[in-house]
Amino acid sequence: MEKKMTFEGSLGELESIVKKLETGDVELDKAMEYFKKGVELSKFCHDKLAATEESVNKILAENGDLMKFVIKS
Repeated sequence: MEKKMTFEGSLGELESIVKKLETGDVELDKAMEYFKKGVELSKFCHDKLAATEESVNKILAENGDLMKFVIKS
């Protein structure tokens, strides 16, 4: 049974991979495995954030039209 990826879980795993690679004590082949997995996790997190941003940017108005949600600073 495949476990569903979550943003938080993926980010935690990505942070773990970065720490391992930063030590410099990883064999080249293993480093490449970590790097490839890190790229996959990074893309997943980016896509998840982009989809969430898209959802937050749209609010369903009372008349059913989608409105752009803008945060003013």
